[in-house]
Amino acid sequence: MVKYLLQILIVVALFFALFSCEDDGYMTSSDAQLLFSTDTIAFDTIFTTIGSTTQHLTVQNPYDESVLISRIRLAGGDFSSFRLNINGEVGNELYEIEVPAKDSIFIFVEVTIDPNGQNLPMVVQDSIEFTTNSNIQDIKLIAYGQDFNLIKGERLETTTWTAEKPYLIYDYAFVDSSSVLTIEPGTKIFFHKGAGLYVKGQIEANGTFQNQISFLPDRLEDSYENIPDQWNGIVLYSGSHDNIFNFCTIKNANIGLQVGNIEDDGFASLQFTNSRIENMAYAGLFALKSKIYGYNNLIANCGFYTVALLIGGEYEFYHSTIVNYWGNYSSLPRSTSSVIISNILVITDGDGTKTTYEGDLEKATFGNSIIYGNISKEIELGDNNENTFNYLFDHCIIQVPDTFDTSNNDHFVNVLKGIENDPLFIDPYEEFNYELDTLSPATDIGKFEYADQFPLDILNEDRNEDKGADLGAFERIEKKDDD
Repeated sequence: MVKYLLQILIVVALFFALFSCEDDGYMTSSDAQLLFSTDTIAFDTIFTTIGSTTQHLTVQNPYDESVLISRIRLAGGDFSSFRLNINGEVGNELYEIEVPAKDSIFIFVEVTIDPNGQNLPMVVQDSIEFTTNSNIQDIKLIAYGQDFNLIKGERLETTTWTAEKPYLIYDYAFVDSSSVLTIEPGTKIFFHKGAGLYVKGQIEANGTFQNQISFLPDRLEDSYENIPDQWNGIVLYSGSHDNIFNFCTIKNANIGLQVGNIEDDGFASLQFTNSRIENMAYAGLFALKSKIYGYNNLIANCGFYTVALLIGGEYEFYHSTIVNYWGNYSSLPRSTSSVIISNILVITDGDGTKTTYEGDLEKATFGNSIIYGNISKEIELGDNNENTFNYLFDHCIIQVPDTFDTSNNDHFVNVLKGIENDPLFIDPYEEFNYELDTLSPATDIGKFEYADQFPLDILNEDRNEDKGADLGAFERIEKKDDD
């Protein structure tokens, strides 16, 4: 009797075990295939020792039964440069992950690359392996890393930065009053969040058309390509003279280039040529009581001002494209004119106290230039009627209402205004291309004297090869019919 009872208990136990497995409802076929949102996760160039942004992978169960993934792991194991968060659990290897029927899980991936002491970008690869019912699938991981020179909160003596390796600035780099920072053609300078370059001495960033100098944020992923306010910007303090920025690109900061400051006496001076400032949260070129000489420049898309010339000074801009189509990055509309020219600045302190600064505007000349944007009035003039206030727009397209008075020939010569004189840029909103379309009213109407003085445009095209010079930094070159 005991023998039969034991047999019955064994049968019942087997029955419940089988019933339990059936209740789990996991698909047991060795042909089970998970579906993935991508077959490769790729990271754009990142700096060694600095983590990437996070990318994610969706893992989907396409079946009507639950699937039990017996293991998810990084093939490189503990030696991998990549890190995983598997459905909310941090770890590079995880066992028995259930994916309900017709459902999915998420895997988040980050990477940090160790420096290798080389100057060229490196490639780091790995894969995520999925084992389901003895069936193995994998997702490729790839990241490109770049070694760099780190500058972290440093006061610089006279030195030269070369194009051999990029420079990454944390916190700040400060050029002392007796020092000169020379930046060679082709050099790339990257800034971490909140970092800036501050100059009391002198900076010579003299690039060439073939080897331009760039000042950029350190987030190199495509999604960050045109996002402003990723770093502080560049400041040339009053007393900093003979600064040069030629064939330079400054992008995605708070203020791109500040020339002069209130606290220090004197002025700053700058030669700014063949260069671009784009996507600033506050201002592109922000000048206080200083001297700037510029030509062939693009200054575009800033939250408040593309160009602010305050408390007087001396300024000359020729063949410049100054445009503001701000709006892609903020829900707040821009209410300030793109260009402000003033011999006065009033600052209100936190307690409501107002401090007024005044200075003579000896000169503010814009020749063969375009000032345009997406609000009706892109120029604001501030004259205190006490200090000198000399300004001139000569052969320009300016975005101002028809009611804006341009009849005074001391200030406006051959100026086109209003929406009927839209310069017709090729694509100012999506591709940020400010070259002129074939029907642009800015073509062939430039003043010869300016074009003769600056015969090559920002793209190294000859302004004097067709009927006349175009306004702005870009000369439109019509393609010739081969026939």
